[in-house]
Amino acid sequence: MITIAATKREVLGKDSKKLKNDGQMPAVVYGPKHASTPVTLNAREFERVLKVAGESSIVEITGLGGSIQALIHEVDVDPVTSVARHADFYAIEKGAKVEVAVPLVYVGESAAVHAGANLVKVMHELEIEAAPADLPHDIEVDISVLAAIGDQIHVRDLKLPKGVEAKVDGDEVVALTQEVVEEKEEAPAAVDMDAIEVEKKGKDEAAEGEAAEAKE
Repeated sequence: MITIAATKREVLGKDSKKLKNDGQMPAVVYGPKHASTPVTLNAREFERVLKVAGESSIVEITGLGGSIQALIHEVDVDPVTSVARHADFYAIEKGAKVEVAVPLVYVGESAAVHAGANLVKVMHELEIEAAPADLPHDIEVDISVLAAIGDQIHVRDLKLPKGVEAKVDGDEVVALTQEVVEEKEEAPAAVDMDAIEVEKKGKDEAAEGEAAEAKE
């Protein structure tokens, strides 16, 4: 199991920004059986854990008077540097199942796509329920079954690991193939030269009339 060390945080509020200078970052741990606890993490260590675990794998937090199993529930990222600056950990109740969104990984080759069809990935993650020990890091979607245009893969077609249950309807579409539709260039509208000539003539006659009135 992936582990990360944490220490209880005394620095709160805006003062938490000072932790960045020491290579640390603020976080909080909470859950049904765990009171909300502000903590401090090593920033680089958290980036490593986030890359490996994502938000669907169990992380063991040490240093808080005993190990705590938790999920990385939410990460606040700097919009400029894309570096994590705060994280929420959801402490899991022992023996209880959890619901998480697990990434879908598309594998294999589709005969329809190879022949020129478009592959439409309707889903990029799947809501599942499982015991913490059974949570997969991701779920594979084998697109080799998409042999012809219009073929679809549904949630019920996915091979879920033992102990894992999908929390969405089995008829939901995961991926499909569709025909490539080429956009046709519209021909320029025909110009009615007679209409332009009539309009021009009308303007010329009006101008002549105005000139005659001015002389009078």
